[in-house]
Amino acid sequence: MQIAEPLLVAIEELSKLPGIGKKTAQRLALHILKNDNDRVDSLIKSIKDLKTKLRFCSRCFNLSEEELCEICKSSKRDISLVCVVEEASDVIAIEKTHEFNGLYHVIGGVLSPLTGVTPDSLKIKELLKRFENENIREVILALNPDTEGETTSLYIAKLIKPLGISVTRIARGLPIGGDLEFADEATIGRAMLNRISI
Repeated sequence: MQIAEPLLVAIEELSKLPGIGKKTAQRLALHILKNDNDRVDSLIKSIKDLKTKLRFCSRCFNLSEEELCEICKSSKRDISLVCVVEEASDVIAIEKTHEFNGLYHVIGGVLSPLTGVTPDSLKIKELLKRFENENIREVILALNPDTEGETTSLYIAKLIKPLGISVTRIARGLPIGGDLEFADEATIGRAMLNRISI
């Protein structure tokens, strides 16, 4: 069966998104095609705004519209607590629990020598630099509980402990091999409350 070129291209592009296969991409493309122009224009604008209006916070590397994100700018946060996470999606997952009132530091991934991700590839130096200018008393490591996450947690803990700063990690409420982004709020909330020392 011949598929019109614009539809074929849309399906190809949509199927490049994570978790979207060819069939789902086709359904999405056809759904977009059925919508009126205003809704399609709104979708296009929202996608363009993601690329043009968002940036990384200069302090914690969370997503932000300004130099500092809303969390870093807030006077209601406990600035002596810093939660280290892999990605901005993990910040969103933890924030949904309403169980953590400190600041964050997004390192941008985990150590993975096989794929070329080294300490220099991550925002670990920037985390250490924060200790020079901020009065941080505890760092909470909230990396995914898989091999790379554990390796990265141990590496960061080894760098921070000599500075006399308490290093903890979230409790084992999350399954091994699971991702924070996909865990439910109650599980993440319990894990934050029951974090343990490394």
